[in-house]
Amino acid sequence: MKEQQPSAPVDPYAVLGVPRQADEATIKRAYFHLVRQFPPEQAPEKFQEIRAAYDRIKSAEARLQTDLFLLQPPPAPRQRRRARYDLQIDAGSILALALELGLANVEVHEDFHEPRLPRTP
Repeated sequence: MKEQQPSAPVDPYAVLGVPRQADEATIKRAYFHLVRQFPPEQAPEKFQEIRAAYDRIKSAEARLQTDLFLLQPPPAPRQRRRARYDLQIDAGSILALALELGLANVEVHEDFHEPRLPRTP
């Protein structure tokens, strides 16, 4: 299976062969001319390229957005750093926590156990 490599942005005006100042009628005419020249049954890849280019500039709103990104491509995504957490626990940390909580007279053993809390009358 082929791996798809990211390609450079394709200029839809160049694919359709129209100038950037072309109106909707000229764009539509160029699209239908190319579709007749490259029908989907004979050249499916070329037809998909033509169709994608037409979809990007067929309306005024789509043309504005396309023109904006043709002049200034979107910024590359930033690489995010993953946070690193120290999840190591040692007996000293547990003892310090016990001292803070007022459990100073609790014995600390190497294995896990339920602490015996001092009883208050």
